[in-house]
Amino acid sequence: MKKGKYPLFWGLIFGIAFGFLLQKGGVTRYDVILGQLLLEDFTVLKIMFSAIITGSVGLHYLKSRGLITLNPKKGSWGKNAIGGLIFGVGFAILGYCPGTIAAAMGNGYLDAALGGFPGILFGSWLLAVLYPGLKAGILKKGDFGDLTLSRLFRVSDRMAVLIMSIILVGAMFIMEAAGV
Repeated sequence: MKKGKYPLFWGLIFGIAFGFLLQKGGVTRYDVILGQLLLEDFTVLKIMFSAIITGSVGLHYLKSRGLITLNPKKGSWGKNAIGGLIFGVGFAILGYCPGTIAAAMGNGYLDAALGGFPGILFGSWLLAVLYPGLKAGILKKGDFGDLTLSRLFRVSDRMAVLIMSIILVGAMFIMEAAGV
């Protein structure tokens, strides 16, 4: 395998593993997603918190060893509003996010394959068509640059990962104790 192909290979391997874990966690099932949206079942949130912790610790470790470099994209309130709106509408209509659609398709769920996947393609196409007009307008509103938690709170990357992980683990313990 050529050196330039390794990131794609590892991306494929970790993507398959992530999809497998989503399926095993049950978040490819409509009733679990609906339970999250109704604030009755927090399985989705707990799995996402676990993924955030694992990814943050893993990326920090790789960065601290000089194995990767991270270049955060510039953000803005406009980008967050548009992205949140697209994500939220799709999630509310179908009950899947992009990751759970892929995992649900792997399970053979037709609603994900026939509704969700075409929806992702349509949404991507629509954003590509509208992007030139949005780029100079709403996407620039409230620009906050390449801000990260460590820069925002003026702490080291290690401290930001540690504090965020403690907060998320604490939140998961609270959810478990509350039975949600």
